[in-house]
Amino acid sequence: MTVHTMNPPSLVVVAHGSRDPRALGTVRQLLDRVRALRPGLPVHLGHIELNAPLLPDTLAELDAPGTGAAVLVPLLLSRGYHVKRDIPEMAAGARSHTRVAAPLGPHPLLVDALHARLTEAGWRTPADAATRRASGVVLAAAGSRDPESRVDTGRTARLLADRLGVPVIPAYASAAAPTVPDAVRALAARGRHRVAVASYFTAPGRFATECAAAAPGIASAPLGTHPAMAHLILHRYDQALRTPSTTPLELASVG
Repeated sequence: MTVHTMNPPSLVVVAHGSRDPRALGTVRQLLDRVRALRPGLPVHLGHIELNAPLLPDTLAELDAPGTGAAVLVPLLLSRGYHVKRDIPEMAAGARSHTRVAAPLGPHPLLVDALHARLTEAGWRTPADAATRRASGVVLAAAGSRDPESRVDTGRTARLLADRLGVPVIPAYASAAAPTVPDAVRALAARGRHRVAVASYFTAPGRFATECAAAAPGIASAPLGTHPAMAHLILHRYDQALRTPSTTPLELASVG
């Protein structure tokens, strides 16, 4: 069910922020896709750090008289400190009524985008059993010390493995193990030398670049402006409106 009202709450997409200028451009293009899908819905951007506008500044502008409520959708792929602490604390500082939606992942729409990016990079589903036994994928994510973040990434890896028909090992750019090179070696030790790296990042940046460089073969592009991303942002927005008393962590568990 899609939620529509005469004066819908604003949608604030909350990006992490990056020193890589490509990231901001990608996020802005993604927001344009969201606006095209839902004309009339006010769509804004706020960053946790590194880029303007910062989320508190975006919320301050929305606090102007007559602006109304807002739903904050994290442009993040799993639970973790930013979802549990940073974003809710920033939202609590706003005068307008705010709700914080679940992070984007895990969700089958992300698997659609991951599969499409791998296909664009040259991945082909193994046509015979021997090639399938020699194939595997590393799901390269940012990483977090929060165990629930790793649970979420692992769930996405399992969904992607079901889609591809080959093993998918989660790996991380920081704060968690294994690293991408370690995951590639683990697959090789199992006789799987046809290995692709699936970039589980919302936009280009240092981590995505480093993970792609560790790929022994195919490395997909970040999820970026894939249409599934725009649809998923709106799904999380609608989900938050349907269940205003539900926490972001509970929303994440229901997909």
